[in-house]
Amino acid sequence: MSLSQDDVKRIARLARIETSDAEAQATQAQLNTIFDLIATMQAVDTRGIEPMAHAQEVTQRLREDAVTETDRRDVFQAIAPAVENGLYLVPKVIE
Repeated sequence: MSLSQDDVKRIARLARIETSDAEAQATQAQLNTIFDLIATMQAVDTRGIEPMAHAQEVTQRLREDAVTETDRRDVFQAIAPAVENGLYLVPKVIE
C-alpha cells in the first residue's frame, strides 16, 4: 500500500490538522516507509508458529491471596458525612 500526497492531505484535513506541502511530503515518505515495513512483515510465512504473550519466557511471581488487614469499614463510615447501606453518599456532580 502506498499513499499519495493527496491522501496525506485528506487524512490531515479529516483529523483537522493543518499541514504545509513540505510537511505533507515528509509525512507521506514516513507513512510509506511504515507501510513497506508492514508489507515485508506480512510476507513472512508464520504458519505453525505459536503466538507469544511476551518475547521472553517470564512469569509473574504471585503471592498467597490472604487477608492481611482487618475490616474497619464501620469505623471509617462512622466519620463520613453521609452513608447509606454501607455506601458513601456524595454530592451529585453532573446535572
